[in-house]
Amino acid sequence: MTSAKPDRVYLYDVTLRDGAQTQGVDFSVADKIAIATELDRLGVDFVEGGWPGANPTDDRFFEALPKLGRARMAAFGMTRRPGRSAANDPGLVAVVDSGAPVVTLVGKTWDFHVEVALGAELDENLGMIRDSMALAADRAGEAMFDAEHFFDGYKANPDYALQCLEAAAEGGARWLVLCDTNGGVLPDEVERVVGEVAARLDGARLGIHCHNDTENAVANSLAAVRAGARQVQGSLNGLGERCGNANLVSILPSLVLKMGYETGVSAEDLRHLTHASRLLDERLNRAPARNAAYVGESAFAHKGGLHVSAVEKDPRTYEHIPPESVGNRRNVVVSDQAGRANLLARFREIGVEVDPADPDVGRLVEVVKEREFAGYAYDGADASFELLARRALGEVPEYFRLTTFRVIDERRWNAKDELITLSEATIKIDVGDIHAMTVAEGNGPVNALDNALRKALLPHFPELEDMRLVDYKVRILTPDDGTRAVTRVMIESKDDGGARWATVGVSANVIDASFNALHDSITYKLYRDGARAGV
Repeated sequence: MTSAKPDRVYLYDVTLRDGAQTQGVDFSVADKIAIATELDRLGVDFVEGGWPGANPTDDRFFEALPKLGRARMAAFGMTRRPGRSAANDPGLVAVVDSGAPVVTLVGKTWDFHVEVALGAELDENLGMIRDSMALAADRAGEAMFDAEHFFDGYKANPDYALQCLEAAAEGGARWLVLCDTNGGVLPDEVERVVGEVAARLDGARLGIHCHNDTENAVANSLAAVRAGARQVQGSLNGLGERCGNANLVSILPSLVLKMGYETGVSAEDLRHLTHASRLLDERLNRAPARNAAYVGESAFAHKGGLHVSAVEKDPRTYEHIPPESVGNRRNVVVSDQAGRANLLARFREIGVEVDPADPDVGRLVEVVKEREFAGYAYDGADASFELLARRALGEVPEYFRLTTFRVIDERRWNAKDELITLSEATIKIDVGDIHAMTVAEGNGPVNALDNALRKALLPHFPELEDMRLVDYKVRILTPDDGTRAVTRVMIESKDDGGARWATVGVSANVIDASFNALHDSITYKLYRDGARAGV
């Protein structure tokens, strides 16, 4: 359970729920687990996992919640409906009984919405808030109240909006989160209103939740903190419906590096920020925004001329923070030393200790640059990066060699007059001195190739028995080339021990790119499990 400290700001991430409402975003359960794990690694305090009972994806996610080390998982829902008790509202019960240690409930605080949208009396809404928060606090342990449309409600009827907050606190809400739900408030209004609420509700733990419809969500969030809010809700890269939510990737370093507030993210954690931002984009199969504040490829880019000369003399002339403090890097013409420093930092993250003077590190810098130029991206494929590093250092044996493969796709009508598709893969493989050829069918060419590889490798490597492919994404890197475009394939795998890892492959042939990613996935599993090479 949390309590606010004067200079401690708590970070509440809404990527997995509010972010999922972004047009074109559709998280799988695997996506949610990977993103939640990344947020936990970054050091946020709360991860809102979704709305149990609202859709099958969220239901499956809450049935198999990932183990988090620092963050607390929150389930989102709404206050009970009019005319029934909290314990007899199936939607509310599904949320409070989800197994999440934190429950966040949204409720109406604008009298206009209460009477028109809910069709309820104002006093009844207060009872709905109070009863629902009491049930959440009793069943989950920590309850939060999201005051929907609070700023509109406060401007229309401040006394009633405050009564809603008081009802939530009476019910047991540990945090009262003021929401700019339609994103229409400006920073001076936010600072004034939050200050007035903080004065009226002395000692209350206030939070802020802003949408970005006027491009002010980050500024509004920071203004609220100045006025007394000590919880900030937002999403990675500003994902969210309409124009998005407040961008935690921008808010976090501004709070820590500019305003001097304490968060659960240490200085070392903050160096992971760029990686976390880009990992999300890779999961969404989209290119990261080059001009994103703090973490974009162009955030510390300097084109030739006066700027470059000045930066080389003193970076502070055109860089407001050291790029490495958020895990980014200066982009003039990246020197070998700059590349070396980034690689050494990544090595430490994956537990690889190397001598910075080792010439293999310099060679690896060049290899990474060449591969990234060819389309490889390692922010979302840590397993492939680790293999690349360890191979350069001579640590990964060649467990098997695929000499050739062939994949055939067949589309036909079966005896039941049903249209079916079937893939068949034939591979020739060497495991030590043993040569083998196997054939396998699958639901698509990648599945067929995976099945054929397993068929050949399992007699030699029983470690692969519990390995499963859980996600597969393809991204077109050169769309102007049409059907000849270069593609990047990301594969995520897991095993029965709960480990998950992601790998990447690039090729103008999507099946070849898939094999490259699949080869890395199998090799990583064998290496991590200590399999013996050769037969």
